[in-house]
Amino acid sequence: MPTDRDQFFEALDQLARALDESFEMTGRMKERIRQLQQAGGSGRPLREIVSREDPPLLVQLLTESSALLQSCGTQVRRTEVRTLYSEGMTMDEIAELFGVSRQRVSALLRESRASS
Repeated sequence: MPTDRDQFFEALDQLARALDESFEMTGRMKERIRQLQQAGGSGRPLREIVSREDPPLLVQLLTESSALLQSCGTQVRRTEVRTLYSEGMTMDEIAELFGVSRQRVSALLRESRASS
């Protein structure tokens, strides 16, 4: 059975993969922005420009990238808090380290136990 520490490092691996994927999506979004700005300079209505965009649309890429990073970030936070706590740090110490309240650390620990 994986330890808390093992799960934390697996969460980091997943975050690294998500960052690579997000980096690729960022490149696609920047290209879409360039295309939209160029098309916008023509004076055509935005509804016409956007409706002719090939999917996924800029807003879809942005939503997907944000959701991916949010999901992986949540897992990293939960597993890191759980690992630090299991290694003997108090909730107050973790809260100070993370710059959050003790109540937030407590909630992360509860969420971590529920998702295990």
